[in-house]
Amino acid sequence: MTKLKVDVLDRRQFVIASGAGAAAIIAGFSSAAHATPETAAELIKKLTNSAKIAEGKIKIDLPEIAENGNTVPVKVSVESPMTADNYVKTVHLVSEGNPGPEICSFHFTPMSGNANAATRLRLARTQNVVGIAEMSDGTVYMSKTQVKVTIGGCGG
Repeated sequence: MTKLKVDVLDRRQFVIASGAGAAAIIAGFSSAAHATPETAAELIKKLTNSAKIAEGKIKIDLPEIAENGNTVPVKVSVESPMTADNYVKTVHLVSEGNPGPEICSFHFTPMSGNANAATRLRLARTQNVVGIAEMSDGTVYMSKTQVKVTIGGCGG
């Protein structure tokens, strides 16, 4: 009968191998690509079909400093009469620093009454949040707000 030789890791080898594996996983997560102003601009072009974008009409209410990037409150409003002939169709929020540039979209109709929305965002780091308002006549408006995301209120 042939005896099968099995190599067994001792505790020290196991701890070293586990630590190396965990370090590789962490390195993979920390080097994950983030959205950039360029990738955000590409998304905006796609969302608006490359329409000419004007400043104004849209207001993004975000805190200047967010102590916790996991739950950042945001309010968006757009000046519009919200009539059948003149209303806000869609508002997009775009990130310049999250893992992906797409944050969320709000859709409106004249029956909405006003173009206001509120939610909470998850922001990975200090970055600009861009708001894009598409109007019923095809015009597009933009606003940009920077949020400094800190960790426990200390730097970021």
